[in-house]
Amino acid sequence: SIINKYSDHISLPILMEKEEWKEGENDQPGEMAKTGEWETVNKASALWTRAKKDVTEEQYQEFYKAISHDHENPLTWSHNRVEGNTEYTQLLYVPAKAPFDLWNRDKKAGVKLYVKRVFIMDDAEALLPSYLRFVKGVIDSSDLPLNVSRELLQESRDVRAIREGSTKRVLSMLEDLAKHDKHTAGEAADGVTDVVSDEDKAKEGKYTAFYAEFGAVLKEGLGEDFGNRERLAKLLRYASTQSDEPTVSFADYKARMKEGQEAIYYITADTLAAAKNSPQLEVFKKKGIEVILMTDRVDEWALNYVQDFDGTPLQSVAKGAVDLGTLQDEAEKKAAEEAAEQFKPLLAQLKEALKDKAQDVRVTTRLVDSPACLVVQDDGMSNQLARLLKQAGQQAPESKPVLEVNPEHPLVKKLEGSVHFHDLANILFDQAVLAEGGLPEDPAAYVKRVNALLA
Repeated sequence: SIINKYSDHISLPILMEKEEWKEGENDQPGEMAKTGEWETVNKASALWTRAKKDVTEEQYQEFYKAISHDHENPLTWSHNRVEGNTEYTQLLYVPAKAPFDLWNRDKKAGVKLYVKRVFIMDDAEALLPSYLRFVKGVIDSSDLPLNVSRELLQESRDVRAIREGSTKRVLSMLEDLAKHDKHTAGEAADGVTDVVSDEDKAKEGKYTAFYAEFGAVLKEGLGEDFGNRERLAKLLRYASTQSDEPTVSFADYKARMKEGQEAIYYITADTLAAAKNSPQLEVFKKKGIEVILMTDRVDEWALNYVQDFDGTPLQSVAKGAVDLGTLQDEAEKKAAEEAAEQFKPLLAQLKEALKDKAQDVRVTTRLVDSPACLVVQDDGMSNQLARLLKQAGQQAPESKPVLEVNPEHPLVKKLEGSVHFHDLANILFDQAVLAEGGLPEDPAAYVKRVNALLA
């Protein structure tokens, strides 16, 4: 009813005359008749106005289910009263499961807004940024006018303060879950064994569960919330060449970096299998250098806003010439230089044969088992991002990749003096496209060339 929706939680009871159904007489229809008694039709109390010590865990969970229409308990929640220039009470929940319409841009999302316990609106989008649209709960302001509209919410200084405070509160909840996601019992340096409390044990695994549901949404914040970008970067988790599960943080990676390693290496791909088996990882696997595997569609976009973590630059293994610095010994560097000089005539032929497909052809040290791979220049758009844009129906800037070849591979050696040089060169390029998850520009021509050589 209207009273339940807008005035259920005001402090004063609302009384209405009780009505009962009365059967009609003499073939007349029945009707509701007033009894003369008065009854309270609102709860006249609001859970969020009570002290935290007076609310049980079960009551918090039941209230969440009532406002979210979710049958599962939330992962965590935060209940606070904020005082100062702007006064408000917040009760915010992080759900356990993502709703089916999480990616529906047309659906309004947000928390419920009350002013002095009077309901104002559902889905008050201005109170939290869009990358936290999964958060449910209630915000009750003491300062906003009762006739506040969505338009006024966008312009209000009080709303901006509530938005900033609520965002920080949600991030603090997530940081707490991440901190207690895994516990390893052990003995400290002073010989005292660490004791994990029951409360901390209850949080184990919750951040992993949260990230599986909402990790991709959280990454949107890197481009939307510049003020909290560093906090968000610490909350991100990825798979890597050391873990198939997305449990590796940038801090974990940095703690495991080899001595002399100067960058955090990563690769983007459509699937985990494509990332793990990319030819561009071969030299990193050979040297035992960990590489982060990014497989969410949002990763390519988000990386435009994160160039480093805690002072260490992020470097795509698919961009620019591979430079491992001190991790590559002098003998390897010298062998690479000699191979580049020796293959100059062959490289010139490849450039001519592939002039319509490749921007450049060069010898590389990043390949161990594969004959070739594709990379782009340091400042160029990655092939993965270009494919994503095309799939979304957007125009991607025209750019040609760089073909890098492995001078030690039999197929590359076979090129020199071959009567099928042109076909082999195009097969080499198309195989490199396939290896990184793309499709040859002319699949039929590729199949025809392969069949001709196999015949």
